Amino acid sequence: MRTAAAFLAAIVLAGAAPPPAWRPVPAAGAAEPSHTTKTAPAAAWRPVPIARVAEPSDAIKNAPAAAWRDVAPENLLVIELSEGGRIVIELAPDFAPVHVANVRAFARGGWWNGSSVYRVQDNYVAQWGNNEAKTPFPAAVVAKPPAEYSRRIGGLTIRPLGYPDSYAPRAGHTNGWPIGYDPKAGKAWLTHCYGYVGVGRDLAPDTGSGGELYAVIGHAPRHLDLNIALIGRVIEGMQLLSARPRGTGNLGFYEDPKQNVGIARARLAADIPAAERPRFQAMRTDSASFAAYVKGRANRGGSFFNRPAGGVDLCNAPVPVRKAP
Repeated sequence: MRTAAAFLAAIVLAGAAPPPAWRPVPAAGAAEPSHTTKTAPAAAWRPVPIARVAEPSDAIKNAPAAAWRDVAPENLLVIELSEGGRIVIELAPDFAPVHVANVRAFARGGWWNGSSVYRVQDNYVAQWGNNEAKTPFPAAVVAKPPAEYSRRIGGLTIRPLGYPDSYAPRAGHTNGWPIGYDPKAGKAWLTHCYGYVGVGRDLAPDTGSGGELYAVIGHAPRHLDLNIALIGRVIEGMQLLSARPRGTGNLGFYEDPKQNVGIARARLAADIPAAERPRFQAMRTDSASFAAYVKGRANRGGSFFNRPAGGVDLCNAPVPVRKAP
């Protein structure tokens, strides 16, 4: 049997170098591997394909009953238009409790009965209320609410979106709502996505009472986040706001009052007879179904998409809402 020494000698005689026992130290001036990686041209890289996943519609269709939460009747504002049709808004008391309490008081006090949609600004908002009318507030309304533009993170179960956000340190969802949040500051806030409803106000320090409301009908104006109180979102009848003729006055106000869209009445679903009230459910954002839905929104498959995006904007992952089965 050949000894190890003889085997090593045979390798050397054959012209092959033995396996080194030490790693060579780069000569002075040699580029570090990290620098080489950093300066490599685009041609030196190959794209890693993004895995396609199930369609978001499949995640919604296959979601079990446990993946949905009922929307409380006290949190549904039902607006009936004079011309027919209704707009249903889910309220968000966890984020603007005083303003939402005012909205409930306005509804129960008949504030919007006989009022109108008087402003429709292209790619921005549709706004309704009594505008400049001197109608007195219902007794239960807090005339000057606090600036409910954010709330403490404490008590929220947040599902991070998983992708960067341009307007917040982090973005995600909690209890069926999209939020921006700042872990260092310990605060979270609702975001101005399409269909979200905010409180019209004058210049700061005014915070708005909740008597004049608007819905986002265009590209999400996220620059309004943390500047205006958001009180909920439209979950039915969005087309009755977004498809209106645009106002030709400043900021989209209708110049001719005849253009105003009349509101016959506004009620809380809790005040509508049980057999007549609308019932809705929102997908639980802490569910596996919602996780699959967001993943699907970021990596669309099917026969239409040639290339999955590999990312999704917070407002492009709207929380699914459905009529209660």
